[in-house]
Amino acid sequence: MKKERGNVWLGAGAIVSNAKGEWLVVKKTYGGLKDVWSIPAGFVDGGETLDAAAVREVKEETGIDCTIEGVYGIRSGVIRDTVSDNMVIFLARAQEGAITIDPRELSDAQWLHPTQLAEDPDSSFMLRLFAAEGNLQQPLERQQNVEPDPIFGYSAYHVFL
Repeated sequence: MKKERGNVWLGAGAIVSNAKGEWLVVKKTYGGLKDVWSIPAGFVDGGETLDAAAVREVKEETGIDCTIEGVYGIRSGVIRDTVSDNMVIFLARAQEGAITIDPRELSDAQWLHPTQLAEDPDSSFMLRLFAAEGNLQQPLERQQNVEPDPIFGYSAYHVFL
């Protein structure tokens, strides 16, 4: 069942790397990224933080557990003058495990080296941009022991600086 997202979209994704320096990339079976290498990503659900959404999407799409290392960047755009399409991209480290995919959502998922992805015409524009030599900078890191004012009633609260 397709969820109604309205005109403001918020997504989370992750550049997930392994011990060999390879990145976890996927090919969707639908939409604008169909049959194109991209990062695991999807919409943020109610009741979850951005970083939790990124971890969940990686796990749902590939079966790989990962640990968030920081925020890499933000992608923000407007689609056809109507939809505000926003995504926070995290850097993450993979834990051991085998890739498993749902063939209804993905046609492929692999570990590929960034230098290969930077030149691959099957890589999405955004992925080629990330993989270009020298484009990955130090991520913004999650701050520990940050306690928001209790007046707002946060059940989860993360700050990346």
